[in-house]
Amino acid sequence: MKTLYKTYGILLLLLISLSCKNSSDENHSVPENKTNAQISPEVDEHADDEQSDHIELSSTQLADLNITIDTISNRNMSGFIQVNGTLGVPPQNEAVITTTIGANISQIKVIEGDYVTKGQVVAYITHPDIITIQTDYLQTLNKLSFLEQDFKRQQTLYDQGVASGRDYQQAKSTYNSTSGLAKGYESQLRLLGLSPQRVKAGNISESAPLHSPINGYIEKVFVKTGQFSQPQTALMDIVNTEHIHLDLMVYEKDVTKVKNGQTVRFKVESLGNTELTAEIYSVGKAFEDGPKALHIHAEIENKDKKLIPGMYVNAQIITKNTTEKAIAESAVFQDGAYSYVFVAKKVNETIWKFTPEEVIIKNTVNGYSSFQFKNEQKSSVLVAQSGAYYLISELKKGDAEHSH
Repeated sequence: MKTLYKTYGILLLLLISLSCKNSSDENHSVPENKTNAQISPEVDEHADDEQSDHIELSSTQLADLNITIDTISNRNMSGFIQVNGTLGVPPQNEAVITTTIGANISQIKVIEGDYVTKGQVVAYITHPDIITIQTDYLQTLNKLSFLEQDFKRQQTLYDQGVASGRDYQQAKSTYNSTSGLAKGYESQLRLLGLSPQRVKAGNISESAPLHSPINGYIEKVFVKTGQFSQPQTALMDIVNTEHIHLDLMVYEKDVTKVKNGQTVRFKVESLGNTELTAEIYSVGKAFEDGPKALHIHAEIENKDKKLIPGMYVNAQIITKNTTEKAIAESAVFQDGAYSYVFVAKKVNETIWKFTPEEVIIKNTVNGYSSFQFKNEQKSSVLVAQSGAYYLISELKKGDAEHSH
C-alpha cells in the first residue's frame, strides 16, 4: 500500500512538472512576439534612398521671390574693353555770357535750368559808358554829314581846277576817318546788343541787353542783380545737350583695339541699371599725361533727357561681336566644379516644378553667362531667370527633412 502511494506521488510530481514547463513555454513565446510587433513595424529599406530631385513652388511664391520664368534669350557676349569717362558736349555747344565793358547787372531774366534760344535776352546791364557810346555815335553821324558835304564840294572844285589838291585831299581824309569812326561806334553798339538804327533815330537806351549766343539750358548763373561785372567776366554758362556725347579715356595698352564705328555700352549712376549705347566717331591722336591715355568720343544713340554733361560713366567698348544664348548670373548656381540652372515645368495652373540641369558656362560678361546644357534641351525649354541659390537651398532643405 505504501508502495502504491509512493508510485502515485511520483506520477503526480511528473505531471505537475510537465504542466509547469508547458505553461512557461507559452508565457515566453506569445507575449514576446506581440511586443516585437509593436516596437519594430515593417520598414522600407530603400526609403532613405528616395530623395527629391525637384522643388515645387506656387505662382504666389514666385512673385514674392521675384523669380521669373522664360525661355533662354540671345545676348551680345562680345569681347570688350572696360573704360571710364564723363558725359560732355562739343565746344560749339557750350557758351559763356560776358560783357564787353564794365557794368552793373540791372536785371536777370533767367534762372538755372531754364531753356533759352539763340538771341534771347537773358539779362540787362547799365553804365554811363553805354549812354556815352550812343551819344558819341550820334555826334559822329552829325559831323560825318557835314564832312560828306564838304568833301563833295572840294571834289567838285578840284575837278574844275579851282581848288588846290591839298584842300581836296584833306577833306577826303577827314571824311574817311570820321566815317570809319562812325562804323566803329556801330560795331560797339552791336556788341552791346543795341541797334545802331534805333540810336540813329534818336532812341538812347540806359541799359544794354545780354543775348544768348546758342540754344540751350542755363547751367550756372554767377552774378546777382546790382552786382558790378568786369569786362570778359563769366556771368552765365549755357549748354546745349542736344549733342551730348561720351568722352572716354582709353589707356595705351588698349589703343590699338579701338576704332571709329565700334559700339559702346555704358551706364550712369543716376539711371540705375539702365544700359545705354553709343557709337565711336572720333579717336584722339595725342596722349594725355598722367595717366597716359587717349580721348575717345562716342555719339549716344538712345539719349535720355536726364543726361547732364559732367556725369561719370562706366563703359565697355565692344571689340568683337558675338551673339550667344545667355542667362543672368543669378539664375546659375555652382556646386564645386559644376554649374546648374533650374528647368521649369508647369504642374497645374498655380504650381511650377523646378529641376536642376547641369550646364557648361562658356563666358560671363556684364552679369550674364553664355552656356550650353550638358544634356541637350529643346529651344523652347523654360528656365528660372533668377533665384538659383534660393531654389537649391530649398531643394537641399527638402532632402534633409526627408532623410530624417
